[in-house]
Amino acid sequence: METKKEVFDQFEGQDVMRYTLINDQQTRISVLSYGGTWQEFVVNENGVERPLIWGLDSMADYQRVGYCLCQSVGRVAGRIGGAKFKIDGQEYQVDMNEQTHSLHGGNHGFNTLNFAGKFSEDANSVSVVLSKHIKATDDNYPGNLDIEIKFTLDNQNQVTIAFTGDTDAATLFNPTNHVYWNTTDDRKSLGKQWLQITSAAHLEFDQEKVPTGKKIAVKDTAYDFNQPKSVENALQQLKNENGGIEFDDAYEVNPSATTPIAMIGDTDGKRQIKLYSDRNGLVIYTANPFDPDKEAAHEYNALATEAQTLPDAINHSDFGDVILRPSQPITNTIRYQYERLG
Repeated sequence: METKKEVFDQFEGQDVMRYTLINDQQTRISVLSYGGTWQEFVVNENGVERPLIWGLDSMADYQRVGYCLCQSVGRVAGRIGGAKFKIDGQEYQVDMNEQTHSLHGGNHGFNTLNFAGKFSEDANSVSVVLSKHIKATDDNYPGNLDIEIKFTLDNQNQVTIAFTGDTDAATLFNPTNHVYWNTTDDRKSLGKQWLQITSAAHLEFDQEKVPTGKKIAVKDTAYDFNQPKSVENALQQLKNENGGIEFDDAYEVNPSATTPIAMIGDTDGKRQIKLYSDRNGLVIYTANPFDPDKEAAHEYNALATEAQTLPDAINHSDFGDVILRPSQPITNTIRYQYERLG
């Protein structure tokens, strides 16, 4: 197995490093120090390189495109209603960076930071570990936070992302990677991409896409992905049902290291990805980050999956525990298994 380290670009006077991991099948992933960005996931199919996720070639492109494209987001992924919450009876206010709520950690979330990186390896895998000490005054969350984001590639073509947080005062911790997929051959649309999510319910959102607390059964609706379904067909069904123009939705799933919470693949039957998570939520989002006209016309070519605890969990007692406490470090893990089908 191989590792490579190089300067990817410069941003705000700092070197942005690219760390590349390559396994014995010539599958590779690349990770950027800035934003904990998953820049590449490329597999080798009979000598042909197939990219599975979306990446860009410069920091200027990442800043221009936005969309948290394949970046690590936190301390808290998703939206926090009113940008406020209570821990142990004390109320905290964080950045209100989208409408009247906080999104993806606020103005100074993980996706805005340049991390230190180092390689590690064992007999069957290689990893890069990104680390950062974040002061409470840096991002307006309580508690100073030590964060490690570990990307691992093994010889079974699995990519694992492990987020470890340690704090000196009670805070929130619910990070994810905002990865955008297109597993089809031509990558021009989602017309030949299918999605499967093992879930009985998705969350009801208010006008700002903040959860109301209500869970809605998905059975026999456009939101039902319990059987593999073309994303484009599901979008058409959504439009017919309620006039919806995109998926930007949170599903309740059963955490498991052995049963996928979701799967993605191409309708030509060539490849698929299985997603595993130790948390109870999966957000999906359809987008075209690269073409504003096609995005406006709802012609999408990217499907984001964000495995996390259900969004706004701190404000809903039955959504899950996202409190990180001193001397009790937490590691959250997401695993992606590539499989060649034909």
